[in-house]
Amino acid sequence: MISLKEKKYWIWLSLIPNLGSKKKQKLLNEYKNPEKIYYMKEKELLEVKGIGEKIVKDILSENIRESVQKHMEYMMKNNVDIISIRDKEYPHILKEIYDPPISLYCKGDASILNQKTIGVVGCREATKYGKSAAKYFGYHLAKQNINIVSGLAKGVDSYAHIGAICAQIEKCNLQKRDNSPQVKENNPQNTTCPQGDNFESCGKTIAVLGSGVDIIYPRENEFLAKQILEKGGVILSEYPLGTKPDKINFPARNRIISGMSNGILVVEAKEKSGTLITVDFALEQGRDVFVVPGNINSHHSVGTNRLIQQGAKLITHYSEIF
Repeated sequence: MISLKEKKYWIWLSLIPNLGSKKKQKLLNEYKNPEKIYYMKEKELLEVKGIGEKIVKDILSENIRESVQKHMEYMMKNNVDIISIRDKEYPHILKEIYDPPISLYCKGDASILNQKTIGVVGCREATKYGKSAAKYFGYHLAKQNINIVSGLAKGVDSYAHIGAICAQIEKCNLQKRDNSPQVKENNPQNTTCPQGDNFESCGKTIAVLGSGVDIIYPRENEFLAKQILEKGGVILSEYPLGTKPDKINFPARNRIISGMSNGILVVEAKEKSGTLITVDFALEQGRDVFVVPGNINSHHSVGTNRLIQQGAKLITHYSEIF
């Protein structure tokens, strides 16, 4: 993990508006680290191809530089870290995509980010069938020690996260029963596990946000976000603290969900759906795309059934993903 001094410069680089990941990567390739960029002069910056006056002004902005300390204070107080693309904790397969984020803000156990992972995506307005399918796959894949990545949105995302958490709770309760002969096997007394229990042989769940990690959206999922962290999972975002969940952020967020996953499982998608953007990213990134077939009479399944027609892998049981 990078030192506290180095983190200052990575945080600063993440705060510069209008400087996308490709331009940041170009600067890093040329100048090796953000500290060198931090101390560059205006004349030097203007000579960099693709970096215009407006971006140079932002790079040199004193307001942005002064805000770094506030970010660092909040991060230390709230257990938020920043992982740079140079860190060993950074998801290795995410580096392979066309425009990987230069850094990721992280809450939780970053050591899980390079384990086997399946992204689960689908409708926010999921049907009962879609919620059940998302929970089923999240639960059973986690029991096979596969991490579940999703976007903490309503509907399919939430139930995929919940499925993985249920697998962890079940394992925790089994461990307690194994260690406590007095507790009857068919009547476990505890339905939740306190932080610190051993979930090592069970997959965790990772939420990738379209906002800063300090802003949970939708707000109704704040408790779910807390459960993700308590069960050894991670909340990630490429966006700095305080970033609101603007609509424009979510397509970029979706490239991270697919980019850090070994495959993508689609559970319900309408004909025109943000879920299909994630599928496009997955195909561009060379990821496997698995699809749960849907009701032919439901508009929630038009997108998923069409993906199957186009050659995506139809999945009806978790073992078929292996």
